[in-house]
Amino acid sequence: MCAAERGLAANSIAAYRTDLMQASELLAGRLTVADSELLGTLAAEWRALAASSVARKCSALRHFYGFLLDENLREDDPSPALPKPGLQRPLPKILEKQDVDRLFTQAEQATEMEGAPPTALRDLALLELLYGSGMRATELVSLPRNALRSDQPFLILKGKGGKERLVPLSDRARLVAARWRNLVDSDQPWLFPSRTGHISRIRLFQIVRALAGKAGIDPARVSPHVLRHAFATHLLAGGADLRALQTMLGHADIATTQIYTHVESSHLVALVNERHPLARRAGQTNRQP
Repeated sequence: MCAAERGLAANSIAAYRTDLMQASELLAGRLTVADSELLGTLAAEWRALAASSVARKCSALRHFYGFLLDENLREDDPSPALPKPGLQRPLPKILEKQDVDRLFTQAEQATEMEGAPPTALRDLALLELLYGSGMRATELVSLPRNALRSDQPFLILKGKGGKERLVPLSDRARLVAARWRNLVDSDQPWLFPSRTGHISRIRLFQIVRALAGKAGIDPARVSPHVLRHAFATHLLAGGADLRALQTMLGHADIATTQIYTHVESSHLVALVNERHPLARRAGQTNRQP
């Protein structure tokens, strides 16, 4: 149902499965027949978890019991007994433009060193595509080798829920990706192959963090998703239209894209408070006569 009717991605389905299996273990295998009282005990079991994790688990269970109702496998829905954690969507982590510049400088220098391995160019291509297009990690690592065309300044991706979207590529990203593509065996189906298929999201995560460490940036601040956020935030700051950004990022709801307007606004407020000449007078204004 999740795949065929709701169109969820494989990663989302895997997360739902994990949440349901864990809840079943906590309820001693009585998940399907649990009543409201038994289901309500999960709140205590989940007390140490972050509100976002509890919200995801509750969502999985609500859809599960909704499915049982639709299939006439239950006559009631006990899910109202689940906790309702209050969620305030956090602002995404972003990198300043100077940090991005340091990342690219490090990656570019690695390709120019004498005897540089081919993986140096691969890492630069990954970085260019992450920051130059805003692709999700899964979309990037699973790019087919023939997805890039020299006469086509964009990619057609199949993202979450199997939905296709058009992703423009910067000239830089297209050029570096094409250089890397020329080093990949023509019989390879993937643009970024590994021994068993294409590189994993975990491997991409490791590559990005290793580049950050070499560039003198705290690796804990950098990830593929942070670079996707940086792409969106910096593009919006440069005057990009919110609807265009929604299309490029593949967001189903523009409310998801609007989070970047808050990021940019909070950055501007902080900038005014820290750098504006009147900020220096704040101490004088607050003095007692």
